Amino acid sequence: MRDATDQICERDCPADTAETVALRILATTDMHMKLVPHDYLADRPCARGSLAQIASLVDSHRAAARNTLLLDNGDFLQGTPLGDLAARGGARGHPAIAAMNLMGYDAAAIGNHDFAFGLEVLQSAARQARFPLLAANLRLRGRADFPGFVILDKPVLTSTGRRVVLRIGVVGFLPPQTTAWDRDLSRQMACDDILDTARRILPRIRAAGADLVVALAHSGISDRPARPGAENVATELAAMDGIDVVVAGHTHEVFPLAGIGPAGGTLSGKPAVMPGFGGSHLGVIDLSLAHDLGAGWHLSDAAARCEGVAPDQPAAPAVLHAVAATHRLTLSHLRRRIGHSDRRISSYFALVGVDPALSLVNMAQRWFVRKSLDGTRLDGIPVLSAAAPFRAGGRGGPGHYTDVAPGRLRLGNLTDIYSFPNRICALLITGADLRGWLERSASLFRQIQPGRPDQPLTDPGFPAYQFDVVQDVRWQIDLSRPAGFLPDGRPTGGGRVRDLTWRGRPVEDNDRFVLATNSYRLAACGLFAPLTAGTPVILRPGPQTRDVIRDYLRQRRRLSIDAAPAWQFLPMPGTSALFETGPQGLPLLAEIARTCGRPMEYLGQTEGDFALVRLHL
Repeated sequence: MRDATDQICERDCPADTAETVALRILATTDMHMKLVPHDYLADRPCARGSLAQIASLVDSHRAAARNTLLLDNGDFLQGTPLGDLAARGGARGHPAIAAMNLMGYDAAAIGNHDFAFGLEVLQSAARQARFPLLAANLRLRGRADFPGFVILDKPVLTSTGRRVVLRIGVVGFLPPQTTAWDRDLSRQMACDDILDTARRILPRIRAAGADLVVALAHSGISDRPARPGAENVATELAAMDGIDVVVAGHTHEVFPLAGIGPAGGTLSGKPAVMPGFGGSHLGVIDLSLAHDLGAGWHLSDAAARCEGVAPDQPAAPAVLHAVAATHRLTLSHLRRRIGHSDRRISSYFALVGVDPALSLVNMAQRWFVRKSLDGTRLDGIPVLSAAAPFRAGGRGGPGHYTDVAPGRLRLGNLTDIYSFPNRICALLITGADLRGWLERSASLFRQIQPGRPDQPLTDPGFPAYQFDVVQDVRWQIDLSRPAGFLPDGRPTGGGRVRDLTWRGRPVEDNDRFVLATNSYRLAACGLFAPLTAGTPVILRPGPQTRDVIRDYLRQRRRLSIDAAPAWQFLPMPGTSALFETGPQGLPLLAEIARTCGRPMEYLGQTEGDFALVRLHL
């Protein structure tokens, strides 16, 4: 091993002014514990991307390029049952960190989902990592902060074959909303504005001697001007002096897309990538650095691309071996039987009112809250339950739907039905609050013009996990009216919820209900925050919702779900709308049409391999 004196000597040696360094940066983001090519929900092999496959791609790039740097952009600790087991102590050493150590990551940013299991789990993972975990805009209360940036002394070969050392600054940022999304975290830490933090820290990185600065921004690319505390600011970050390269993430998109967008993959003129999620893509940024006497190395040329992971991309045997024991434990755990269902539980038609998975979640949440309030002063107040579909297509693709076959239910099915480690809680709400809750959910739909055919049904900027369905009430949605809220929660003055009733009688503004929901709805920002901020929390976040569903199923043993729609669209004669669903749900189409009382027709597959369906309103 060479010592620091050797490195300093190499840096101080005069360089040929025509000498250049070619550096290839390899980047992953939003891996979400997809370590091996296996679908834990369906319990079968799946080759749509994984860290093990990424590892073999990385090996190929290292063999082809003289100088490489491997970076990750956060959200690597949560997302599959493998991550759940590791967080609960079901593995000796964290399997994601073991795999990333093996692959030789140079640095990683921390993402918002890396706090899903608490600060202690994240800090334990950081202690095991042989690379720094970075979070420049995060401040911990009463604990040592994670480093905001690191200067990597990277030995590289120049175009003439000479060995020199580049000083590469890597800085990490995470969404400032991270603490607001989980109120428990706000007592342990604070998250600052990304751009303000960058303005403060970039001069320090340059003053530390960085030849090149790479920003790992767990933040998306937005077409809206950034406001203070904005979530997705990768474009504005790239525009800052002092940043040379940006790796974006968080929104699970791919940038640049092949043949689409700026030539060479740039944001604000800087090379940038956003390499998908779950190991779907590897970001590749090729840099050329030139040397000026007295000024050091500087970026002279760059090109960026995202390489998709092909289904036949082999998995690296070393990574498979590193996580094999935890993988086997996870499969054994998930295959335990917990009950029986008489019907198929799927979310293919959640956005037109039929979703047995949501019905099951709401049944379990009501059961738990009723049991918790038994004998208290709130006993006897009607208990409602709100739940949203987590797997309903969208950016997750045509296979991103809950789909559990009838028959034996196993623990693995619970992750398919309820994907996130949220915890159950309950609020005391009024009838007016309930209407506001439903108006926010109904904003997922576009405004539809009466009498026109084939209009898009849903707003693609409105995530399905914000579409709460409330059990034990009935209502209609008037699509001819404008939505009441924008996806970011700003009110529009519109409104479309009609004929809201509880057990057949109209809901009045001063009626009182207990609403079972999840800890994410208590977030201090976002769509539901104005409602929950002033609403009494009568049941603080308790066990994970998945555990509540498990206990409910074990108590019932045999499950019968009434999936009759809680809501319907107000009829609009002569009008039709188009929506997408997963092709695997098409055998249910005729049954769904009968259940909804609306004709539906399959029109073919979209370019993204979704099934396109016409709904007659």
